[in-house]
Amino acid sequence: MLNYVWLIPLLPLLGVLVNVALGRWLSRRIVAFLACLAVVASFLVALLVFFEMLGLPTETEAGGNGRERIIPIFSWIVAGNFQVEARILLDQLSILMALVVTGVSAIIHVYSAEYMKEEAYYARYFIWLNLFVFMMLVLVLGDSFLTMYVGWEGVGLCSYLLIGYWFEKESAAQAGKKAFIVNRVGDFGFALGIMLIFATLGSLSFEDVFPAAKSLLPGTATAIALLLFLGATGKSAQIPLYVWLPDAMEGPTPVSALIHAATMVTAGVYMVARCHAIFEASPLASSVVAWIGAITALYAATIALVQKDLKRVLAYSTISQLGLMFTGVGVGAYAAGMFHLTTHAFFKALLFLCAGSVMHALAGELDIFKMGGLRHKMPYTFATFLVGVFAISGIPFFAGFFSKEEILFSEFVYGNPVLWLLGEITAGLTAFYAFRLLFVVFYGKSRIAKKLEAHIHESPSLMLAPMILLAILAFIGGYIGLPPVWGLGNAIDRFLHPVFADVPLAQEATGRATLEWFIMAASLLAAGLGFLAAYWLYVRKWGMAERMSESAPGLYRLVYDKYRIDELYNTVIVKPLQSLGTALSSTVEKRGIDGAVHGLAWLTDRAGEGVRRLQTGLVRNYALLMFVGIVLLVAYLIIRRVVGF
Repeated sequence: MLNYVWLIPLLPLLGVLVNVALGRWLSRRIVAFLACLAVVASFLVALLVFFEMLGLPTETEAGGNGRERIIPIFSWIVAGNFQVEARILLDQLSILMALVVTGVSAIIHVYSAEYMKEEAYYARYFIWLNLFVFMMLVLVLGDSFLTMYVGWEGVGLCSYLLIGYWFEKESAAQAGKKAFIVNRVGDFGFALGIMLIFATLGSLSFEDVFPAAKSLLPGTATAIALLLFLGATGKSAQIPLYVWLPDAMEGPTPVSALIHAATMVTAGVYMVARCHAIFEASPLASSVVAWIGAITALYAATIALVQKDLKRVLAYSTISQLGLMFTGVGVGAYAAGMFHLTTHAFFKALLFLCAGSVMHALAGELDIFKMGGLRHKMPYTFATFLVGVFAISGIPFFAGFFSKEEILFSEFVYGNPVLWLLGEITAGLTAFYAFRLLFVVFYGKSRIAKKLEAHIHESPSLMLAPMILLAILAFIGGYIGLPPVWGLGNAIDRFLHPVFADVPLAQEATGRATLEWFIMAASLLAAGLGFLAAYWLYVRKWGMAERMSESAPGLYRLVYDKYRIDELYNTVIVKPLQSLGTALSSTVEKRGIDGAVHGLAWLTDRAGEGVRRLQTGLVRNYALLMFVGIVLLVAYLIIRRVVGF
């Protein structure tokens, strides 16, 4: 089955091609069926490949990764000595990402079939959704930076198209453009990093670049790593390029669940983990990754505390959780970062789908303070949302607890106690805003407008089934990475170990058991305090939070306005660039470039007019000119002979 791994990206591409060719003539049900079938089949192939990989030895006789395979597809670029082969890199890291991408995508495709059934451009929606999955698989399965870059740009394009799906709405169109432009800034750095790799090492293939990374000069390694990380800050919404993600909530909710929670935004984390050899060659770059991640995690969590828009709370939560992943990979705990990436895909996609279920019941309402008391009217949505809240808050035995604890432990041991402290504070804030959502939306008295009361209903089974499946994964998903102190071993660490075997981290920290119990206790304390604060403010003492915000209106408004970073960017970057563009357009372009073109045309016209005057049509004039020309030529030859030059 390993040799058929090319079917994993091919099947979603076939879904795109079939619906592009036939979608306008097919019924909506068939369009959705074909799109879902393509992704489900891709997931099944990935699952078969995964099980076959488990039967292979982890090490070869030479000590390498016995489960790694490079499968050639076709010759892509041949230009003299420069050749690029389209090949698939199959190893533990790529198959894990392929399973996450196809598995979560398949669930969300099924949910979308019902959620989007009344929308216009139905076939186009599924074409773009299938295309996104294909591009994401190109990104994670490619064996070179050039192939990765194609997928990298492809998912950015699909993100733009899907965010702006309701392009008739001004806010959606602007959000799509904002996402596209901000990502271009990061992608420019990513492209420069790839160019520097080729200029330095003469290859873009992973099998050539990563072994040679140790020989890079420290300055060169740092430059390459930081340029690559700049791309990651754009794609994965980290400081300073995070501003596009909250606005991306203008897209359909299943798009938010798929692209902006489970797959595309994790591309940066995957890229850093894949390029760990380069980051290991630059401790400075790795430190930057860890600190940017920690600061972003805390910063975004504080904004999520006070937001009223249901999806925006989840958006800032996504930025915060991605920061936690970057902190993990920044301190060298790559397996822990990938573990949290996996569990986050489950519980964050679940929370977004539950948000979509609430919106479906309330005719699109997003203000959480116009909800309340929904747990009795939407019991299945409430139960699945509760599982998602438990998972993201790090409640024991749920998926987020295990993966978050592993990263916090790694921060303390391999990073810096300050990083760990920031992580624990973030964990407490995460529990607070997650339970705040739960209590405000599903508990208390109903604050729903009277005209919507009769509209409230539980979602149909085609939406509930994906939510229930993700809830199961959000509960059991963490058991693939049980902490060593539980005595059962960490399956995901063992599985990914051959990929990260060269990372110079001790496998067992001194006194690990005691320290791990301490970290676990601190995490539970943080989550417990977050829960109690949310319960006190939004259940027991309803209205106290509003009074607290009124006691410090300036601070509250600053945080609610997202620290006004968008306004700062608009003032410092956007408006000056717009003014510069206007000046260049009105002065340089119109007076300079256009003036030069028009001037050349005028000069040509005048010259033609002058030459035309010589064309009199009189033979005697032409004979005179010929005579004058002959005289001048003879005079030139005589003078040249006499003077001798």
